[in-house]
Amino acid sequence: QVRLMESGGGSVETGGSLRLVCEASGSTSSFYTMGWFRQSVGNEREAVACIHRDGRPLYGTSAEGRFTISKDNTNNRLYLQMDRLRPEDTAVYYCAASTKRLLWTSLLEKDYNNWGQGTQVTVSQ
Repeated sequence: QVRLMESGGGSVETGGSLRLVCEASGSTSSFYTMGWFRQSVGNEREAVACIHRDGRPLYGTSAEGRFTISKDNTNNRLYLQMDRLRPEDTAVYYCAASTKRLLWTSLLEKDYNNWGQGTQVTVSQ
């Protein structure tokens, strides 16, 4: 069974940066796609950024130009570098991975079959 564990969340002021880390129990190169999703209070979970096993990234509209997704297959880690954070980025951030045979980088929650427990990110004014 795949286990995903997020870390790196915390509290920052507007304009600050955080780097989220997801450690996978299995090889990250075995997942067809991995990604970061987030859920804020009262809202549905939304895609932030995803990356295909071939390295192709895809970003949600909220992340475009401010966040960078990357992965380290050697250490089985997925990263999300978040810069120029805003209060509306406040949410629980989840790491996700898919073992489904996807040929594309997916931002769809239904395409992911492994999830972490989440890490809280809080951005203050």
